[in-house]
Amino acid sequence: MAVPKRKTSKSKTAMRKSANMKMSGPALSVCPQCHEPKLPHRVCPNCNYYNGKEVVASES
Repeated sequence: MAVPKRKTSKSKTAMRKSANMKMSGPALSVCPQCHEPKLPHRVCPNCNYYNGKEVVASES
């Protein structure tokens, strides 16, 4: 099994981990029907509307 010859420096470890620090959360858009935040190109979980039409029948 391969074993490293030298200890990985703090700067090398930080450079490798820095790519994950740059990641951000998902982009949110506003639902035109109920004005709640939702993921773009998806049915609104609050009002079940997409593109001005009710896609999923609400239970209430």
